[in-house]
Amino acid sequence: MTDLATTRMSSKGQVVIPEEIRKRLGLKEGSQFVVVGEKDTVILKAISPPTMQEFDSLIAEARKQARKAGLKRRTIRDALLKARGGK
Repeated sequence: MTDLATTRMSSKGQVVIPEEIRKRLGLKEGSQFVVVGEKDTVILKAISPPTMQEFDSLIAEARKQARKAGLKRRTIRDALLKARGGK
């Protein structure tokens, strides 16, 4: 972190991220963040949805782990039905 800036919190709890930092990090309207706070420190970590390639990789790993655990499609379907108030 080479640039330092100050900002204020509004009465609604909103904090403006200075323009220079938004541009440098490529932040746009609607960007989402994980917020961590402890003592006098607040950390904002920008998050973004996975790309389709990353998502496909995550799904493949989930399927691999499900097979390893012995889960069957029917077991998952039945659990979903039950959770949704069905059978």
